[in-house]
Amino acid sequence: MSNNKSIQRIAIIGTGVIGASWAALFLAKGLEVVATDVAPGAEAALRRFVDQAWPALTRLGLEPGASRSKLTFASDLPTAVKGVDLVQENGPERIDFKKKLYQQLDELLPPDVIIASSSSGLTMSEIQSGARLHPERCVIAHPFNPPHLVPLVEIVGGAKTSEATIQRTSEFYTSLGKQTVRLRKEVPGHVANRLQAALAREVYYLVADDVISVTDVDKALCWGPGLRWGIMGQVLLNHLGGGQGGIEHFFQQFTAPMTAWWKVLGSPELTPAVQQKLIAGLHEEVGSRSVAELEAQRDEVLLGLIELRKKVENAPAVVTKTARAS
Repeated sequence: MSNNKSIQRIAIIGTGVIGASWAALFLAKGLEVVATDVAPGAEAALRRFVDQAWPALTRLGLEPGASRSKLTFASDLPTAVKGVDLVQENGPERIDFKKKLYQQLDELLPPDVIIASSSSGLTMSEIQSGARLHPERCVIAHPFNPPHLVPLVEIVGGAKTSEATIQRTSEFYTSLGKQTVRLRKEVPGHVANRLQAALAREVYYLVADDVISVTDVDKALCWGPGLRWGIMGQVLLNHLGGGQGGIEHFFQQFTAPMTAWWKVLGSPELTPAVQQKLIAGLHEEVGSRSVAELEAQRDEVLLGLIELRKKVENAPAVVTKTARAS
């Protein structure tokens, strides 16, 4: 596979929440997008999503050539993938479906076209077993929702994915302003979702065990460590938590209490009763706010954070005295 081929035309397979968000992002970056989905009303829903996302993408900055007119919709797979440089696949999380789809794509596409899956749970080694001709060009490119705003993309190769594909895929998403991370081995759920799952386990346990309410556990997260996680990752924050001694001092001070907490972390069972407790607590927290209102609130704050991070990253470093992170 050549690493020099420019990626200008993208096929979006599956235009649900993730696929539509990818489409909006690619259009904002000046790329051509052809989408396909067998669901009734898929094209209208996709165009509606892109229109709704466009103001936020405009605020973040459109690339030269960005235009919603570069979006086309195809009713069948062969038409959708004709002449494309990369396929962003967002189909159902069913291995039988994926393997059949990848067999079709593998037979339809030239060998230098990357087939990237947004799969959050399946491994590429399983998926690419359906692509018998050129499995080396198949790769996981898992975004974080919503992809048109959240920069993270996890890049994971399968057993037969080539290093050239990994490199070219990473370079492509990085060129769009995404923050890519490469997984060195396949694990169920990749990395970001595993981190979420680990945190969710303790959140659900604390609520189920009547330690705290849903409202207060969400408040503890978003107004405490969540604020810091929007700036730096856990290990870097541990480094700051060690003060002038850095992470070395952090481990000296906190290894014992931290590992002691690990031993008593919960392993809740999501029984119907526990689920109902979480559901009731959630609705108490939400009140009369609709899902659309909550999404708008999330996206507005997220946009502000992204803009602030860009501003800080592009500015000269300024050292100030601050309280040591605990």
